[in-house]
Amino acid sequence: MLVDDDPLVRSGLRLMLGGSFDVVAEAGDGREALERYETDPVDLVLMDLRMPVLDGIAATGEFKGLPDPPAVIVLTTFDADDYVVRALAVGADGFLLKDTPPRDIVTAIDNVLSGQPALSPSVTAALIKQVVDGRGDDRADRAEKAVGDLTERERDVAVCLAKGASNAEIAAELFMSVPTVKAHISHIFAKLGASNRVQVAILMHDAGLA
Repeated sequence: MLVDDDPLVRSGLRLMLGGSFDVVAEAGDGREALERYETDPVDLVLMDLRMPVLDGIAATGEFKGLPDPPAVIVLTTFDADDYVVRALAVGADGFLLKDTPPRDIVTAIDNVLSGQPALSPSVTAALIKQVVDGRGDDRADRAEKAVGDLTERERDVAVCLAKGASNAEIAAELFMSVPTVKAHISHIFAKLGASNRVQVAILMHDAGLA
C-alpha cells in the first residue's frame, strides 16, 4: 500500500514499483490507509510521515497495534530525522529518504519483507546520536536494566546490531550460523521489548555498550 497525501508521489511510486511488487491499494492519509487495510490487507505499507487527518507516525503506531500487522517503511527527508526517530519508536520497520534511487527502494522493500532492516547506516547513526545526546540518567539506568536481562551471547549480537551489521555479518563475526543469529535477535527483541533494530541500537547506546 502506498500512503502519501501527494497523488503525484503515489503515481510515481506505483509506476516505479509496479514491475517488482503488486501495489494493492493507495491512501492519502493515515486514517484512510487504516480503513483501506480492513478491506485490502497488504504485506507492507510505504508510509509518508507528514499528512493531514492522521500523520504517518500515528498511523504506523495503529498499524503496529493490529493483531497481525503489516511491515511499515516510512518515507521522509533527511531534515525530518526527528520524525523518523518517533516513527521507529512506534514500530516502523525502516525508513527511506524520498530521493532514494528506485533500485534501492526495491531492495529495501525486499529486505523488510524478508525480515531484514531497511535502514541507512549513516542516517541510523545520526538518529541514534540525536537520541543519545538527549538522554538522561534515568533513561540510561532503564537501558542498563533491560540489557542486563540478555545472555552474554545475546549481548554480543545486540552490540553488532547497534553497529548496523546484517545477519550475515553478525554470523561471520561471532562464528555462528545465520539461523542462530536470527534466533538470538528474536530473543533480544522479546527481552528488550523492541520491534526493530534501531530500538535495540538506541538501548545499547543508552546502556553505554555501543
